Amino acid sequence: MSERSEYRYLIIGGGMVADSAARGIRELDPDGPIGIVAEEETPPVARPALSKKLWTDASFAFDDAWLDTEADTGATRLAGERAVAIDRDERVVRTEHGIELRYEQLLLATGGTPNTAGLPDDDRIVCFRSVEDYRRLRRLSGDGRHVAVVGGSFIGTELAAALVQNDTRVTLIFPDAVLGGSKFPSGLASRFQGMYERHGVTLVPSARAAGAEVEPDGAVRLALSDGSEVSCDAVVVGVGVTPNIELAGQSGLDTDDGVLVDARLRTSDPRIFAAGDIASYPDEILGRRRIEHVDNAVEMGHRAGRNLAGADEPYDHTPFFYSVVFGHRYEAVGTLDSSFETVEQWDGERGVVYYVDGDRVAGVLLWGVAGRRDAARDAIAHADASDREALRRRIPTKDDD
Repeated sequence: MSERSEYRYLIIGGGMVADSAARGIRELDPDGPIGIVAEEETPPVARPALSKKLWTDASFAFDDAWLDTEADTGATRLAGERAVAIDRDERVVRTEHGIELRYEQLLLATGGTPNTAGLPDDDRIVCFRSVEDYRRLRRLSGDGRHVAVVGGSFIGTELAAALVQNDTRVTLIFPDAVLGGSKFPSGLASRFQGMYERHGVTLVPSARAAGAEVEPDGAVRLALSDGSEVSCDAVVVGVGVTPNIELAGQSGLDTDDGVLVDARLRTSDPRIFAAGDIASYPDEILGRRRIEHVDNAVEMGHRAGRNLAGADEPYDHTPFFYSVVFGHRYEAVGTLDSSFETVEQWDGERGVVYYVDGDRVAGVLLWGVAGRRDAARDAIAHADASDREALRRRIPTKDDD
């Protein structure tokens, strides 16, 4: 027997986008019923804490990471439910447990599924994404155990740094010849790698995971693409995510690399919006793209929520992304690709790197430089990159007071 509920606003997805959207709705509609269909049993959490502060900041407790969505917004969260179909004519979402949910406005915030690097499903192999992944990795690490980290991505490098600072032997396997070599200029990549070497991380460059076996005693034998093998207590994988766009596609919505939305985050169905990891949107500065970072999730979710409630506002925010490893924070806007020409300006440990594609700036990296995101956006939108010296002086390396 199916159950049926009705919501003015229905959100599919239980992460940070859902939290921000519910808060955006409440700015304009204090009472309209909000439903959140969440595969996760756990409520929305500040996801960056799972790979950063919870490992490195003793004053930051796990309870500090919860977003308190339901208490703050009055939303009803259907935990452990997966939406499997959308009847756009009837405006009904159906879940795998037979629940039918009627909506007036619908937001798709289904996020992404972490890539597995082809490794088997096992408790000792963690494809890191969720609260439960964090809890499992905590159980598998510490006490001098050996954890292999697969991937030199933002999440992979953050986890390697976090683990080695928490009484764990770490081997980091990554495809670049130098850690960070695909996104940083060569000098910075060498310094970046040096931080890991100084902290005792064993680095395996120019390699990928090729398979794994878990022994009866619990040890994991990780085979690598270069023919070598790593024996460890656990493996954590950080090699990106695949956007969960299947539901949108099955529902007849326009998709490409993600779910295609307009400047107001509407899909090809005017009653259905999309935001976060899955949304391919027209950025005013960068052009159409899909962005998987937290600033985009929060800002886009908030704007989508307001538009669900009738605001009709364009999403005109160009997101930034950031990472923190070994106490070093860096932020960026646009594309970090070391195959571009780079123009650098350094003041000791702080620096600005411009990624130049022809006569335009494609991306800006702010290494240890705070308060300059808007300047980075302005450089991408307006700078004439043909004048390299003027470009080098464009963004001060000293922090704002």
